[in-house]
Amino acid sequence: MRVDDEVVGAIGAGLLVLLGVDVKDTESDAEYIVGKIAGLRIFNDDDGKFNRSIEDIGGAVLLVSQFTLHGDCRKGRRPSFIGAARPEQAIPLYERTAARLRAAGLQVETGRFGAHMDVSLVNDGPVTILLDSGKAF
Repeated sequence: MRVDDEVVGAIGAGLLVLLGVDVKDTESDAEYIVGKIAGLRIFNDDDGKFNRSIEDIGGAVLLVSQFTLHGDCRKGRRPSFIGAARPEQAIPLYERTAARLRAAGLQVETGRFGAHMDVSLVNDGPVTILLDSGKAF
């Protein structure tokens, strides 16, 4: 991941986590997401089945703040970001999420909150999983 041509975060095998903080999110939402990220069995075992977690493979997390995940495009042609938390709420929850992932024993690299980041990804699969602490889907 680059900001102004400077590498600010890079990992090998692991997860690219695009983290959007909702206006209704709290500490318990961060705890839920950390538990899911650390324990989700989405890496292949020797039989090619999803049976290994990021912990099991010794993988890392690239954690990127992503308010645009809250872009609501149901009305009109321009997304509404009314559901995205303001920086004064989002930054502490983003930083706590990174700290809790590290406390769980994971290597965590982060971007720069609010910066324009160029993020490169090799998606093995492709596998993309949506997590929502509000369990809306």
